[in-house]
Amino acid sequence: MNLPFFVYGTLRPGEVNHDRFLRGRTAHEDPGLLRGAVLYEGPGYPYAVEAPEGEVRGELVTARPESYEELLAMLDRLEEYVPGDPRNLYDRVERTVTREADGTAVRAWVYVAAPTVAARLRARGTRVEGGEWRGAA
Repeated sequence: MNLPFFVYGTLRPGEVNHDRFLRGRTAHEDPGLLRGAVLYEGPGYPYAVEAPEGEVRGELVTARPESYEELLAMLDRLEEYVPGDPRNLYDRVERTVTREADGTAVRAWVYVAAPTVAARLRARGTRVEGGEWRGAA
């Protein structure tokens, strides 16, 4: 099954990587909410860190079926994610995201901070209050 992607940083509409990676490859982009995570500032992009009390705002992106495999590979490269690699900055995990328009719960891929990055951010990172990140596109 091809899961949608939940994006919360530079892949959101109006941000630097949206057009580069998503334009023409998506069927739908809907506002969504990821519960159980908080955002931390990164070097020009955010990290979602799993935390029971938080929520992160972003978009639920459904890829066009013919673009899914290409988009999955491109996003893994962008996030420097390699399954099982302990050097990953992000891990791609399956989580439930709520579609804001109708409250529907949807299973989606989310790139969250890998465990070592998450531990560092919790100890000395700058949290993004409100779970809404907007960079300087």
